[in-house]
Amino acid sequence: MKILVTGATGFIGNHLINEILNDNKIQIIASSRCKEKASKYDWFHKVKYLDYDINSNRNINLFDYFNRPDRVIHLAWDGLPNYDNLIHIEKNLFNNYNFIKNLVSNGLDDISITGTCFEYGKVDGCLNEDIKPNPSNSYAIAKDSLRKFINELKNQYNFSYKWIRLFYMYGEGQNKNSLIAQLEEAIKIGEKEFKMSGGEQLRDYLYIKDVVSNILKISLQNKIDNQIINCCSGKSISVKDFIENYLKEKQLKIELNLGYYPYSKHEPMNFWGDNSKLQKLLNNIV
Repeated sequence: MKILVTGATGFIGNHLINEILNDNKIQIIASSRCKEKASKYDWFHKVKYLDYDINSNRNINLFDYFNRPDRVIHLAWDGLPNYDNLIHIEKNLFNNYNFIKNLVSNGLDDISITGTCFEYGKVDGCLNEDIKPNPSNSYAIAKDSLRKFINELKNQYNFSYKWIRLFYMYGEGQNKNSLIAQLEEAIKIGEKEFKMSGGEQLRDYLYIKDVVSNILKISLQNKIDNQIINCCSGKSISVKDFIENYLKEKQLKIELNLGYYPYSKHEPMNFWGDNSKLQKLLNNIV
């Protein structure tokens, strides 16, 4: 089996490729826009690498270009973590749609695409896949629109897709602006305190290695197709407790300056994911 992974040099892509490498029955085709950057990763010489910039809109048969993969896991997306940047709506939405359409119109019959929990909008509580999306930032609007575009595309072409809605992740190699990366940097440079919000908001965190394990298992199965699947822990935890637990686990110490920053305006105060569908899939009871 051949699997194409786009966004290979991103936080998720790097970990996903290392996860797939554990299965010697799968041939990995890795893609990103910069071969020089990709060549610095340990997995580079263990995969077939083909550089491609989704924004280029080159007039070629992408299914053939990527050696006719059996499945695609599409992670590539520009402009993060700036969720309000109009680039998501004005550029990323259409470029990603055209990329996917090129693949399926030329023969691809199975694709998994990562979405975001922000598609649900400003809804408090436990979020399940049946909740009607109401995105409130540019990134989420673009992702939700892409999903709708894919549904329309299915009326023209015969393919299966899985829409994987990601919640909060943490782990090695995450963006420097992420919570844990900022925390570790503050400790590294000897800061006496870590400035943060009040920390009472509830979130759903999942370790990156568990995230990519879930993504791969979702992609490889066909019992749940053409649907949204939450990729999350299914548990709520306050940001303050999450940080304190992380510091304890890593045996790190720093004072938390709670309330230094205001709470985010682009997300609800308390939300987490319902992972019932994911658990049924993982336990092979669907």
